[in-house]
Amino acid sequence: MLSNWMLVAVGGAIGAVLRFYISETMPDSSFPWATLGVNLVGSLLLGLVAAAALSNTLSEDQALLLGVGLLGAFTTMSTFSVETITMVEAGHWRLAGAYVLASALLGPVLAWAGWKGGQAVF
Repeated sequence: MLSNWMLVAVGGAIGAVLRFYISETMPDSSFPWATLGVNLVGSLLLGLVAAAALSNTLSEDQALLLGVGLLGAFTTMSTFSVETITMVEAGHWRLAGAYVLASALLGPVLAWAGWKGGQAVF
């Protein structure tokens, strides 16, 4: 059996590789669609994982692997922050504002939707 640390590390390695793959395979754009996409999908999935863990559908080990490890590494606040500053520095204030609003509003809404959907299923 893996320790909690190893579960988080294994999940984190998978999540980081998935995020990197998505960022590398999405076409270049003046808008950071890859980061927005992984952060929003990650919010939805973390809501589901939280609901499943609270209902004991997922074990603590599974929640650590998936929630803390995989989704923690898959989503990225630091890249979001740097991309926002990069857009501002380039004079793209509207794009930066849209990115911040979409992330700050849609992320919690999707996490809530995942949580409620998970409660309905689990």
